[in-house]
Amino acid sequence: MPEDIEKLKAENEKLQKLSDFKSDVISISAHELRTSLSALKWILKMFIDGDIGAISVEQKTFIKKAFESNERMIGLVNEMLSVNHADDISLKYTPENVDVVELVESVLFDFVGESFKKNIQVIFLKGEQKLPKAFVDPYKARVVLQNLVDNAIKYSNFGSKIFVSLSIKENAGKKEIEIAVKDNGIGIPAADQVKIFEKFFRAENAKQKNEVGSGLGLTTARNIVTRWEGKIWFESKEGGGSNFYFTLPVKN
Repeated sequence: MPEDIEKLKAENEKLQKLSDFKSDVISISAHELRTSLSALKWILKMFIDGDIGAISVEQKTFIKKAFESNERMIGLVNEMLSVNHADDISLKYTPENVDVVELVESVLFDFVGESFKKNIQVIFLKGEQKLPKAFVDPYKARVVLQNLVDNAIKYSNFGSKIFVSLSIKENAGKKEIEIAVKDNGIGIPAADQVKIFEKFFRAENAKQKNEVGSGLGLTTARNIVTRWEGKIWFESKEGGGSNFYFTLPVKN
């Protein structure tokens, strides 16, 4: 019956939307969790290694247990990302006026411990120009920047520098804020660059540098940026570092 077929189609569409929504919740939440857990991991490591000062043997034992529990949680979150099959970021998008300088400073603070342990300087070039506020969902903008900074640290060499900068651009008569994350790490081989935003893809030199990785970070970042009709792109050379850029809209 035609009516039954239409009913089934409608139910199928409803189930598909529900599945997409659940997938998006997992993807966004897992990335947020992983960044926070990683920040905690490196702070605990600083205590264990005595970077913040001497602690007693008993204190060290308890902190080690906390570190190990945290590591298990990071593994679980990585598993969540690996089994998640979100192709789109269709989760509810709630834009608001966001101070981009504050957003960047907040994200970079999450990586203080990790960058310290790897002796990597993350330098925020704010510039003198006063920027307008971006009109985006702040939680999703954080996920994009977290992924780019995380990758920059992960694939940079000990003792190197990473630069994060902001600038105002104009595209088709509309103002945009451009965020750049630049490193001088391992870079992306030319043959792999066309696949870099594909789900689960990781370049061979990235796997050799760091075995842990879901291959979902850049896919998620691209899908989020596309949601607000922005752009995300990169320039890279194997052995010569990577520069990643993305744009945030400004409300006219």
